[in-house]
Amino acid sequence: MESRRSPLKSAVPSNVVSPVRRCSRTACGRPAVATLTYVYADSTAVLGPLATYAEPHCYDLCAEHSERLTAPRGWEVVRLTDGSAPARPSGDDLEALANAVREAARPQGRTAEAGGQGGRRSADPMEVARRGHLRVLRSPDS
Repeated sequence: MESRRSPLKSAVPSNVVSPVRRCSRTACGRPAVATLTYVYADSTAVLGPLATYAEPHCYDLCAEHSERLTAPRGWEVVRLTDGSAPARPSGDDLEALANAVREAARPQGRTAEAGGQGGRRSADPMEVARRGHLRVLRSPDS
């Protein structure tokens, strides 16, 4: 008797492993970006960066499923951040960036006038020169 493959089965043999790990959630074929493990003794679910290799008792999740992850009542979810991932800017970072952009956008004529009228430039004895929003400071030793 001849064995026939059903039309739904893949033409790729089952012993060939895809180089891209996929999300473990049913019917999700997106690439995995995080690994979920459980610490049953502590009632904790740990979600971290994608593990180096697939473990049998770990679950690989795509970005969407890792963001929406919830744990059972009484369990804690610990989310470990990857050091290579960009950190979200704080309010201070955004304010500093906005101030730098405002300073760079000011016309040079107005900043020179403000410096000559007792502005910040003349009050700072360490400042030697200015180019746009950058300042050249004198060494404290000289």
